[in-house]
Amino acid sequence: MNSLQMLTPVPSSGNPAQLSNVAFLKPAAAANSDDQPANEEMLRAHLLDILSRRHLSALFQPIIHMQSGAIIGYEGLIRGPSDSPLHAPMNLFKVARANHLTLQVEHLCRRIVLERFAELDLPGKLFLNISPECLLLHDARHGETLGYIAQLGINPERVIIELTENQPTYDYDLMREAVLHYRNMGFQIAIDDLGEGFSSLRLWSELRPEYVKIDMHFIQGINADPVKLQFVRSIQGIAEHSDTFVIAEGIETQAELLVLRDLGIGFGQGYHLGRPNPAPARVLPAEVVKALGSNGVAVYPQRGGLEKNGVTILKLLHRVQPVSPGMSNNEVYEVFVKDPALQIVPVVEHGVPLGLISRMEMIDHFARLYQRELYGKKSCVQFMDPAPLIADQDTSLQDLSFAMVEAEAHHLFNGFIITEQGRYLGMGTGRDLMREITQMQINAARYANPLTQLPGNVPINEHIDRLLGSGTRFWVCYCDLDHFKPFNDVYGYRRGDDVIQLTGEILSQQCDPNRDFIGHIGGDDFMILFQSEDWEVRCCAMLDRFAAGIVDFYSAEDLERGGYTSEDRQGKKVFYSLISLSLGAVKVEPHQYYSHHQIATAAAEAKKQAKKIYGNSLFVDRRQ
Repeated sequence: MNSLQMLTPVPSSGNPAQLSNVAFLKPAAAANSDDQPANEEMLRAHLLDILSRRHLSALFQPIIHMQSGAIIGYEGLIRGPSDSPLHAPMNLFKVARANHLTLQVEHLCRRIVLERFAELDLPGKLFLNISPECLLLHDARHGETLGYIAQLGINPERVIIELTENQPTYDYDLMREAVLHYRNMGFQIAIDDLGEGFSSLRLWSELRPEYVKIDMHFIQGINADPVKLQFVRSIQGIAEHSDTFVIAEGIETQAELLVLRDLGIGFGQGYHLGRPNPAPARVLPAEVVKALGSNGVAVYPQRGGLEKNGVTILKLLHRVQPVSPGMSNNEVYEVFVKDPALQIVPVVEHGVPLGLISRMEMIDHFARLYQRELYGKKSCVQFMDPAPLIADQDTSLQDLSFAMVEAEAHHLFNGFIITEQGRYLGMGTGRDLMREITQMQINAARYANPLTQLPGNVPINEHIDRLLGSGTRFWVCYCDLDHFKPFNDVYGYRRGDDVIQLTGEILSQQCDPNRDFIGHIGGDDFMILFQSEDWEVRCCAMLDRFAAGIVDFYSAEDLERGGYTSEDRQGKKVFYSLISLSLGAVKVEPHQYYSHHQIATAAAEAKKQAKKIYGNSLFVDRRQ
């Protein structure tokens, strides 16, 4: 997003000189229509006064190198008078556009920003906002900016023309010509608000800019949103193949900053790094530099299990030629005879599905004595199921599977009709639906455990590999429940699932979500990858909370006895203690291990040692 639009107008104070501005801030619906022309004229007069008196001020927001933490330049921003309805640049340019003064306002903005940049003698590059609509104006003075830069003694190579899109861009040929004109003068090009603007992706393809800025919507909360993570990762991949630098806008937290750094994003901008300021800092805050220099890795957000609306039933579509209700049973029977593989025929009238005819149903009727003679010439609706399962093409596979389970059993064999806004498209089979749902569950389980929704084996291994690649020190903790199987046998699997969910919640609550990664391997096995230095304190808190929470799952008699009796694998009665939690921890130094397979082996051995200790226990393998 263009940083010009990030600040809202400053409310008027009680100063009488400022009270006249209040009328400009009224919502249109609240204002009297008779006042509208007067208000517009007052805004025009106010804009002309700003132009004549050069009543604009420049602010600068730092842009940093994400790996080193160095400030590589600043985006130049503009503000109107602080006591004015035209303080916010969005309002300023809206009024300028309405009065055909866009070019004059934009040129003044450029001059104010360039003058202040030179006056402050700021280091690095200046990102200078220019709207594409001004580049396309026939009376645009393309050489004026270069001439003014020369007067101020600024090298054009330090100025980045940042295209800030407020209106749609359609004339791409003229846009390429204008951008080429600026490049020939020594300027580089940046595109603002990638992912938000009217045509920013098309502009990227057409103009091949040196920089692209990702809109803040995709940056804020990226540490908790796997979709935003994938979007930014994709943009970074495109940029690497097109020799473009990516700038992430709107960074507001350290967690966002570290995720972006780990994704390989080159540059960053946002309030966490520095707010727009008339006299901006020349170095980053010490805590930001320290965070960027840390060897640890950010914890990426993980996708959950089945995505409810991820895949639709359109994937299952089979084009099956329907029959009309005017066809006789004999004619439909011939349709089945000509196509031995055809099991179901839909009945459709004027595009609207009416029902389904089953091959087996029809053959069964015709095999009975005199049935063909009685019904052969009658309408095929005689043998039609008038209440088929019908679903729109946008229905998710998961929603349809729920409907199929709740419906009568014959729908699984008959399949379902797929429509588009109520009109027949084709058929889907229950067999295909079951196959897709099963495959989705298998794939989802690799990434997230369906019971706890914690990351599964694939994300666990990926995070271990990232930690190993970063050369950082971390701790691996293998978590396992003792005496869990006999508990399942005595109290039932539903109760056992509740214990596993409790365990996942306790482990998660004691982890730092920005530094520690917790995954669910399967069953009652979990793995935690700690970067928190106080990991051992966190482990002890897990053991204490588990000991306090597990007692709620037992009967009063078993609690009093301290356990319960169950049969072992040989059928013998054995007394088992209450479920306890065993944690086996391994410290991983840089370059000590080289794959997640080695890590898993070492952690499993530590867990075995922990399980030899009675009760809730932590075993730390301190061997180097």
